[in-house]
Amino acid sequence: MEPIYTNPKVPTVEQLYRTNTVIWAATLMSQLMFIVLLYFAKSELFRLDSVANPTIAINPVIYILAFLGLTTFALSFVLKTRFLKLASENRAVGLVQTGQVVAYALCEATSLFGLVAAFAFNFPLFFLWFIVGIVGVLLHFPRRDAFQAAAFTGIN
Repeated sequence: MEPIYTNPKVPTVEQLYRTNTVIWAATLMSQLMFIVLLYFAKSELFRLDSVANPTIAINPVIYILAFLGLTTFALSFVLKTRFLKLASENRAVGLVQTGQVVAYALCEATSLFGLVAAFAFNFPLFFLWFIVGIVGVLLHFPRRDAFQAAAFTGIN
C-alpha cells in the first residue's frame, strides 16, 4: 500500500537502503585499507616463513585481543538482531540503519584488534582477526526486506 502523503524531508526506504549499502561498502574498504597500511608499515609480517614458524612467542595480551575480537564479532549479531526486532515492532526504519551500522562498527573493531596485534606485538597471525572482521561485515550485508519490514505504511 502506498503512503497517503510522503514528506520530502523524510528519506524513503529505498534511499535508506542505498545509503546503508554505501556505508557497508565503505566499511569493507576501510578494512582492506588497514591491510594495505599494515603491508607498507610492517611488510615483514607478510612473509610466509614468519607464519610457519612454530616457535611463536605469544604475549598474554594476544589472548585478550583474541577474546575481545570474538566478543565484538558475536555482539555484532546479537545487537543487530535486537535493533531489527525493535525496528519492526515500532515501525522505525531508522533503527534498521542504526543496527546495521553498529554491527559494521563491531566487526571493524575485530579487525582493529588484529591491527593492534600486528603493530604493537609483531604478531604474525594478525590476519586471523582481519578474516573474522571481514567475514562479519560480509555477513551483515544490508537486506532490503529488513528496511521494508520496519517501514511505516501510513503517513510518514
